[in-house]
Amino acid sequence: MTTVLVTGANRGIGLEICRQLAARGDSVIGVCRNANRELGAAGAEVLQGIDVSSADDIAELARSLGGRRIDWLINNAGILRGDHFDNLDYDSMLEQFQVNALGPLRVTRALAGNLGEGAKVGIVSSRVGSVEDNGSGNNYGYRCSKAAVNMVGKNLSHDLARRGIAVALLHPGLVATEMTGLRGIEPAQAAAGLIERMDELSMDNTGTFWHAEGYELPW
Repeated sequence: MTTVLVTGANRGIGLEICRQLAARGDSVIGVCRNANRELGAAGAEVLQGIDVSSADDIAELARSLGGRRIDWLINNAGILRGDHFDNLDYDSMLEQFQVNALGPLRVTRALAGNLGEGAKVGIVSSRVGSVEDNGSGNNYGYRCSKAAVNMVGKNLSHDLARRGIAVALLHPGLVATEMTGLRGIEPAQAAAGLIERMDELSMDNTGTFWHAEGYELPW
């Protein structure tokens, strides 16, 4: 049985990942700030009160897990604060960096001892973090934080390779969640694609950036 830990698990894509993995028989640990009935009903073990931007919370998460092995670590927690060139909020940008870029690094570093050879780390990024793919501008905080987490994931792929741990950067598509104003595909569809990419992740393709639909994205 595969043991999977998912951050940002109480809604949207994270909740659907938990549902689908639990339904196929995986052991799922859903990590979130505030639990809800939906997450409990998804079949996941729930660890709440965890903010991925808090060093203290992440240390508590590591203590709660003890020495349990994690086969898949899916860093899904993220926030989006829209902005444009004429309306920049630098504090908001820093908040997005703390959650979107440093959050996955904090979690992965804290749980490194729980990840053994053959484990996989997925980081839910976004194609708006692609420099090559940027054709519209704006959303400085979100775009820059996702570009930064792409570098975090690429770095991790090198640093964890010696331990036989593969890392992928994953774009779910435009998904109809609270973050996007309910525009886009259903979370269940996005989650299914992300799970497929995690199933296919290996040391042969570690450190790459994938669309949930199955094609590689440019940096």
